[in-house]
Amino acid sequence: MNNNKPTLVILAAGIGSRYGGLKQLDTFTPQGDTIIDFSIYDALQAGFGKFVFIIRKSIEKEFRAEVDSKLKGKAEVAYVFQEIDKVPKRFFNNERTKPWGTGHAMLMAKDEVKENFAIINADDFYGREAFVAMAEYLRSIDKNSFDFSMMAYLLKNTVSDHGFVSRGECAVDDKGFLTHVVERTHIEKTNDGLIRKDDAGNMIPIDENTVVSMNFWGFTPRCFEYTEALFDRFLEENKDNLKAEYFIPLIVNGYLENGTATVKVLTSEARWFGVTYKEDKESVQKEIQVLKKKGMYPTQLW
Repeated sequence: MNNNKPTLVILAAGIGSRYGGLKQLDTFTPQGDTIIDFSIYDALQAGFGKFVFIIRKSIEKEFRAEVDSKLKGKAEVAYVFQEIDKVPKRFFNNERTKPWGTGHAMLMAKDEVKENFAIINADDFYGREAFVAMAEYLRSIDKNSFDFSMMAYLLKNTVSDHGFVSRGECAVDDKGFLTHVVERTHIEKTNDGLIRKDDAGNMIPIDENTVVSMNFWGFTPRCFEYTEALFDRFLEENKDNLKAEYFIPLIVNGYLENGTATVKVLTSEARWFGVTYKEDKESVQKEIQVLKKKGMYPTQLW
């Protein structure tokens, strides 16, 4: 039994092009709370003991100003940087402007992660129950195993009214384990239901009750063993593609395909919400207001 406190890795290096600004540090309450504030608050309550923030060097100062004082004395904090040039020299292309994706970001945290860990997006609100369920599972797992996990959500609860979103479509077996995940980079809501773009660029229907990943994964430190090799292979295949991204689902599928790991699909009553577009902000503010009124969070978080 592993009684060590799990670590939370937070993906906050994204550029937020569809949002039109640095949504990681945007505030959503009169008290100046960011979405990350709620994730940190929930994770502390759930028993996470260390926080690793993956950011860009260019936002370090603002980020530390926002985070350091809140976590002082409560948990260990580390920062790692995801930059375009953090790839083997032979793959570096100075024409590239976009980071290499969430899988590459996760690799950057390798030296800071010693315990079982969860990884989340900075701009998604996952809900307290999701953190509690994930922390419980991570504490129950041997850190030398390849017993991974994922927090599942239903697609219909994760789409935006204001444009398309990207989601990991999950296939789950009858024992509750993930068998495959496909990154769908364009899913949108229409009057007739939900549709997604297929590989040929056609829009086809997708079931609203599809199980999706919102990038809330649970791993043991052993996940890094093959991740670098998988990334090298990806770079070899995509070195001339300036927009190619190495997503966490690609890592997970690599492990599932070679039979190394299992991925337990966790569920919770938590309701997800997030901001892909500027127009999503108002509804997220209202949701948070309701949770504060219900007493789920104190008026003043810190």
